[in-house]
Amino acid sequence: MSNLTQEINRRRTFAIISHPDAGKTTLTEKFLLYGGAINLAGSVKGKATARHAVSDWMEIEKERGISVTSSVLQFEYDGYCINILDTPGHQDFSEDTYRTLMAADSAVMVIDGSKGVEAQTRKLFKVCVMRKIPIFTFINKMDRDANDTFDLLDEIEKELGIATCPKNWPIGSGKGFKGIFDRDKRCVIIYSDTEKGTREGEAMEIPLEEEDRLRDCIGQEAMDKLLEEIELLDGASAEFDLKEVQKGELTPVFFGSALTNFGVEIFLKHFLEMTTTPLPRKADTGLIDPVENNFSAFVFKIQANMNKAHRDRIAFMRICSGKFEASMEVKHVQGGKIMRLSQPQQIMASERKILEEAYAGDIIGVFDPGIFSIGDTLCMPKESFAYEGIPTFAPEHFARVRQVDTMKRKQFVKGINQIAQEGAIQIFQEYNTGMEEIIVGVVGVLQFDVLKYRLNNEYNVEIRLEPLPYEYIRWIENKDEIDLDKLTGTSDMKKVKDMRGNPLLLFVNEWSVGMTLDRNKGLILTEFGRN
Repeated sequence: MSNLTQEINRRRTFAIISHPDAGKTTLTEKFLLYGGAINLAGSVKGKATARHAVSDWMEIEKERGISVTSSVLQFEYDGYCINILDTPGHQDFSEDTYRTLMAADSAVMVIDGSKGVEAQTRKLFKVCVMRKIPIFTFINKMDRDANDTFDLLDEIEKELGIATCPKNWPIGSGKGFKGIFDRDKRCVIIYSDTEKGTREGEAMEIPLEEEDRLRDCIGQEAMDKLLEEIELLDGASAEFDLKEVQKGELTPVFFGSALTNFGVEIFLKHFLEMTTTPLPRKADTGLIDPVENNFSAFVFKIQANMNKAHRDRIAFMRICSGKFEASMEVKHVQGGKIMRLSQPQQIMASERKILEEAYAGDIIGVFDPGIFSIGDTLCMPKESFAYEGIPTFAPEHFARVRQVDTMKRKQFVKGINQIAQEGAIQIFQEYNTGMEEIIVGVVGVLQFDVLKYRLNNEYNVEIRLEPLPYEYIRWIENKDEIDLDKLTGTSDMKKVKDMRGNPLLLFVNEWSVGMTLDRNKGLILTEFGRN
């Protein structure tokens, strides 16, 4: 087996998604702890002196304790090279989560055992199911009082339309949490509240048939309940089928407590056995095999000002095939340019290291002088193909943006354009009015706060946002066949254009969309834009 094949085969690239506060950041830190990437897990929130979580770096994230952007972490564990893509845990950032999932081969879904599938996370998890990638579930916080285990599984199945297969089973929760039953090994792994920031100690395993020893450890009542639940479980739960898991139709479920480090390494080991090496990707010329093909990658994220001192923009790319070397020339397919990628780096939260090489499955960040867009493809100079575009989610909230200080027009235009190129917001202008006014559209209202904060913090520009009543947006699919000036709309319709000059229509009411289509024969409207 060649070195290239070996390197690609040992890579695992996954995204981690959850509701805010389900413990995703703590779980990520514990993974890094096992990989030896950090020596002590820091506290995410809490005291001002406490170290912030490695994966949250933007100031607003630290202030609010939420992940606004996705960060990328790489570590080694047990011969594997693991790339974790952390995603925002808030539904208002589901578009960013979707883009990140485009770069991942599988997803880990973290659920709080006392809350189950929370209302505002449904959208995020559905985005995950939409991608049809393998989903692995970690039900966290079992050291706190949790919901009934069968109810939790039932909720995942009903809410997300995906079958569940528990690989282990919790014994009690909260103060009565005794450990987990490993269904493959048919043994009980006893819970111990290990020192929180360190690696898990040797877990004590007791085979199910050693009833006396088990009774001494967990008590008669817990043992009776466990035996009853195992019987129910063996009769009722879906059989484990790796093919179904890999099609995204069955999720293996694990239980534990990331805070106390219990069940995390068990989950990581199983997860690595079940996930695949980087898979072939669809391009306009067919499937591109990670091992057989030369270097290729696509841009799934652009982030400005990761380092305030440098005012830089980083384009994050997922390498889909072959090997990347720092000095090589590549072709930027959409721009038609042959170039060397500047300052290729791997990013461990806000720490970076310059890269000499990387392989299919890896995520690299490169300096972006303003030429890359989300969805762009890079390949070798003599080749030419493009990976599937990443859909743009239709914004659901709109506001007119006004500058407080009109003398700062230049900084304002630069700032809002850069933030829009990252894909967090979409900007529009009035159609053919000659007005310079900018309308911002977002998927979730929290993005308005982030926009305000970032313009002020990173570009020194203060803005006021005036909410607009529009809720529906449609792209005009056949714009070349339609005379926009003669378009007959409804009284609640507004014509706008996007950053690339494409015409769009905004509506207050959904029924106006149908009415506009009826009034303009041949007009084709679509809910998705394409990058």
